Amino acid sequence: MAALTKYPEPLVFGLDIGTRSIVGTVGYKEQNKFNVVAMAVKYHDTRSMIDGQIHDIAKVSEDIVYVKDELEKQLNGRKLKDVCIAAAGRVLRTAVGHGEYEFNENTVITQEYIHSIDLIGVENAHNIVLENLSEDRETTKYYCVGYTVIKYYLNDYEIHNLEGHKGVKIGADVLATFLPEEVVSSLYSAVELAGLDVTNLTLEPIAAINLAIPENYRLLNIALVDVGAGTSDICITKDGSIIGYGMIPAAGDELTEALIKKYLIDFDTAEMLKTASPKRKVINYKDIMGIAHKINAEEISATLESVKKDITSKIAGKIISLNGGVPVSAVFVVGGGGKLLGFTDYLADELGLSHDRVAIRGQEVMNDVNFLVENVKKDALFVTPIGICLSFFDQKNNFIFVNVNGSRVKLYNNDRLTIFDAAVQYGLPNDKLFPKRGKDITFKINGKTRIVRGYDGEAAVIKQNGRIVGMNAAIEANDKIEVVASTVGEQANIELGSLPEYSGTLKFVVNNATIVCPKFAVVNGRPETQTYNIQDGDDIEMQPYYTLEQLLYFMDVKPEGRILVNNKDAEPSDKIYENFVVEWTDDISFDDLPVEEKVQELAEVVETEETGEIEETGEDAAPKRSAMADLHIIVNSAPVTLKGKDKYLFVDIFDFYDFDRSKVQGSKLITNVRGRHTDYLDQIYEGDVVEIYWEK
Repeated sequence: MAALTKYPEPLVFGLDIGTRSIVGTVGYKEQNKFNVVAMAVKYHDTRSMIDGQIHDIAKVSEDIVYVKDELEKQLNGRKLKDVCIAAAGRVLRTAVGHGEYEFNENTVITQEYIHSIDLIGVENAHNIVLENLSEDRETTKYYCVGYTVIKYYLNDYEIHNLEGHKGVKIGADVLATFLPEEVVSSLYSAVELAGLDVTNLTLEPIAAINLAIPENYRLLNIALVDVGAGTSDICITKDGSIIGYGMIPAAGDELTEALIKKYLIDFDTAEMLKTASPKRKVINYKDIMGIAHKINAEEISATLESVKKDITSKIAGKIISLNGGVPVSAVFVVGGGGKLLGFTDYLADELGLSHDRVAIRGQEVMNDVNFLVENVKKDALFVTPIGICLSFFDQKNNFIFVNVNGSRVKLYNNDRLTIFDAAVQYGLPNDKLFPKRGKDITFKINGKTRIVRGYDGEAAVIKQNGRIVGMNAAIEANDKIEVVASTVGEQANIELGSLPEYSGTLKFVVNNATIVCPKFAVVNGRPETQTYNIQDGDDIEMQPYYTLEQLLYFMDVKPEGRILVNNKDAEPSDKIYENFVVEWTDDISFDDLPVEEKVQELAEVVETEETGEIEETGEDAAPKRSAMADLHIIVNSAPVTLKGKDKYLFVDIFDFYDFDRSKVQGSKLITNVRGRHTDYLDQIYEGDVVEIYWEK
């Protein structure tokens, strides 16, 4: 037995499993050159594949075995086990998803953040694909088999590269491609039945573009069309990125079927007529009745003309749709179907391009490919098969299984799988994977808008094989992953008294004594004190003064003679600011009053002054009061009776219940009535159960 030829490793085996044939290619990469050392083709004897979809798994598997055996003979007996394959775009679904993330502060953007928004974009694209499915396809699982970032955004402005920049918001538009599970499963079944293992799976249009449109060409707005037997796969490039994938279920078989119907012949005879050289003057064939006929190439071309126009019209329409409603600048055509006479010219006419802007791509794109196989020439037919082999060097794709929260999850392995991919496939939405900030409060203070941010939520807790990891940790087959969902943070909470505009109190000098009064703010037209919790949409105006009438009411005095403010006669409506001096000559005694004792009564005075609801019986009449009554409540499990007023506020409790507020003894003073937080100015009622304590 002859010794096996030693080839550089890895020796890559690729299969292009097409509608009409299976093409097998084996080669190795040496520096920048790919060397083809074996190639074999097997045409299907039956319609085991239609429009790129396997219909007879066993028959396709037999053809794969035939190709594998032929290749092994060319390799002097070397056995082939691992194979790269490609799926047709017949059921390819694409969508553009937008991913974004907002930080609490200016943050340096790292690759981890960039990868996160890429994956959020992929998830959103996946959701778009599922939303567009018909009802009978809702249970179909779709796997992402590749994605391309179209644009990045920094603080809502487009940017080429996010890494290293600072910002508070990042975003990405991501073009993602998906295949349904049944398509991939049928391919895997046929290959595995032939005794092979799939080491890499890609898409036919992706494989073709790897060879036909190099990276430096992708700055241009170009379309690649791979015209096979059952489908025409389309790919669009622009500004350095792939911006769209698509297909139409019409290609070479449409032409074959037109000949079958016209000349009443079988499929193989029609294929022979279709591919006959235009240089042949006479072509002999027999119809299904056994009658011999003669025909020339011109008649065949005339028969196919309307079909070629129809196919190229559909391809042109799809190209324009994928390209945002306008034609591309040029089109490259690969595959056997595009080689038919006049095909590229028809396509150029449909796109409104000159004929030299639509061309077959074959030998000229294979400068980095060496054919070490006898009797094989560089041709457009081999662009996709060789592209499938080259995809091996970009990424190793197959399916793996992992365990997420006790459930087995199947993932399409693009060699970049992370915890995020597994969590999304398991079904955890974004808001369970990334912490979400609580609701913000937006309000106005003295006419200026202010925002208080909500509190950050807790990040998801992730364990991989018992070890705590991050969302972007790489995963491998059979990993055990546990995800405790992230939380939404508490909404923003701010008291009026914590605003810098609110100093808490105002001090006045009254008859040589200092009077300390609570500072008021008018919130939505109603006076509130420092313990008021600001609500979303509040309109706050600070009141840096008292009117003389408000001050006297707060002090509970009523002088009869002249009242001077800063040595000038004053009226009840005059405004008294911080440290103003108020004097009168009446012999009235008073004490330095506690800040909160008269708060609510004063608030009522301010409010009724604004609404005009104070009833008057004379020039100096005071507001009417209802009859006073005792109020019985429970404070910290002890009975307490409040006396001397017609209604009682929470702050009144401190006049009858001994609680030391002079020293801070915890992080927060808890004031609850019937289990709910209550402000000092809230009214309390008969039988209320009250809790007052310092939170440690």
